[in-house]
Parts: sequence; structure tokens; C-alpha cells
Amino acid sequence: MPVIPLVIGFLLDCILGDPYSLPHPVRLIGTLISKLEEFFRNKISDENKAGTFLCISVLIISAGIPALLLLLCYNIHIVLGIAVESILCYYLIAAKCLRDESMKVYKAIEEDDTEKARCAVSMIVGRDTNVLDRNGIIRAAVETVAENTSDGVTAPLFYMAFGGAALGFFYKAANTMDSMIGYKNEKYINFGRTAAKLDDVLNFLPSRFTALLMIISAFLLGLDGDGAFRIWKRDRRNHSSPNSAQTEAVAAGALGVRLAGNAYYFGKLCEKPYIGDAVREIENEDIVRVNRMMYVSSFLMLIIACVVRMIVSSLIGGV
Repeated sequence: MPVIPLVIGFLLDCILGDPYSLPHPVRLIGTLISKLEEFFRNKISDENKAGTFLCISVLIISAGIPALLLLLCYNIHIVLGIAVESILCYYLIAAKCLRDESMKVYKAIEEDDTEKARCAVSMIVGRDTNVLDRNGIIRAAVETVAENTSDGVTAPLFYMAFGGAALGFFYKAANTMDSMIGYKNEKYINFGRTAAKLDDVLNFLPSRFTALLMIISAFLLGLDGDGAFRIWKRDRRNHSSPNSAQTEAVAAGALGVRLAGNAYYFGKLCEKPYIGDAVREIENEDIVRVNRMMYVSSFLMLIIACVVRMIVSSLIGGV
């Protein structure tokens, strides 16, 4: 029974994707973060302390509400509990959304519409896209899918395996805070420090585990599995984040392309090391290939998460 919400949630995401027309809990978390940022900045002069209080508040609210909701639903009836938790798990997984958004880039490139491709990729990356050429656009899309295979799919499954949807929302709240206030610029260098560090800690194990699953996926898909493992070992630390390059390195090695390198953010050049070797030029089909890696890795993670969930539930039931 404990694995049913994970499986249903995963299948719902595969079928439905992100329901843009409906209220989304993660978007509500984003709104909460924005409101509390304004509140704590006005109440606490020390930016580091203000950001820390924001983190604590967001985590308590974001994980506490789903936990109380599930407790109530399971006490009413187990079927109601499973139904509600399945929906919550569905909201935490973003595989189809990641594929759909990256494939918009693919289709625009196929149509030879560079401006449309820039617009599409701007929706899924944080860098300045107006300076990107065709290959730069494709590279940005591939990097985003590779990185978010962990952040958007396997990491939530990792935490749901141990604590169900409530722990999944704890992770998602931390990840959302990092994406909103975890920047190393003048505005957030102090205020967002706690959020950034927390996200690094929470993603440390999932990102590395996901990298291993992606290496297995490369072999299963007939890509360069040996290259994926070799580049992962060599370049997995070629990023300011301790986690982001883990999956990007695997993708670069599996595809035989070079990723990362310098990029512009808010008009400022950010110098970054390369990841991978330019065995060949990156091509539009690499977006399709990295999405296949994402789905195979996600399916493998789902199987592992179900096994772990059953073990955890049996241990708790035996206490």
C-alpha cells in the first residue's frame, strides 16, 4: 500500500504533466517565499538571519500542511489517504513538464526559428539567452534536462521513498527557495545563503545517485556508457555547485559533447569550466537523447523508491 501513491503520482505525471490551468502547490510555495521575503526583510535588519527565518518558516508550512492533510485523510479512510497522497506525489514530479518544455526548443530549432528557440529556452534556464547562438541554445536545453533530472524527478522520489509526500514537499520547498533566492548577487548573497546551503545538503546524495542511474541508462539506451562514467569521474566537480555537474557530466560523456563553459547572467559574464569533451558538435537530437536518459533514470529511481518505501513502512510498522 505505501508504494501506490508513488506509482500513481509518477504515472499521472507521465500522462498529464504540469497542470498549468490549475493551482500548483509549488507555485503556491513560490508565492509564500515572495511574501515572506518582503516580511522578514522589513522586520529583521540582519539579512542572513532574515533569510534563515524565511527558510525555517517556509519549510514548516510547506511540509506541515501536507503532513496534517494526509494524517486527516488516512484517519478518515485509507482509500482517501492514498488518493490525496497520489495527487500530492504527482505535483512533486516534473518529468513530463521538463520534456515538454525542452522539446519546444527542439521543435523551434527544427523550424530553423532561432528567436523562437531562444524564447523557449529562456523559460527553463536562468542565463541570458539573447546572446546564445543555435548550438548555445541546444546546449542550454541539454544541460537543463540533465541537471533537472535530479532536481525535478529523482530527488523528489528519493525523499518520498523515505517520508512520503510530506518529506517530498520539504525537499521541494528547499529547492524552490534556492531557485528564487539562492543567488550570489548583491541582493541575495547574504539573504539567500541558508537556502543555497540547505539545497546543496539535500541534493548531495540524490544528485550522485542520479548520476549513477544515468550512467546505467546510457548503457541501456546504447549511448556511450563508458564515456559517461569517465567524464563523470573527471568533470563531476566542474561547477560552483557541488551537485549540478554530477548529472551534466554524465550527459556530456554519454552524448560525446562539451557542455557548460562561460555564460551571461543578468548581463554579467560568469566564467565557468567546461564539462565533457567535444568529440563531436552538439546537435538538436541531443535534446531527444537526454530526455530519454531522464525517463529511463526516473523509472529506475521509481523502482528503487518503491522498494525503499516498503522497507521503511515495514520497519515503522514493526516498531
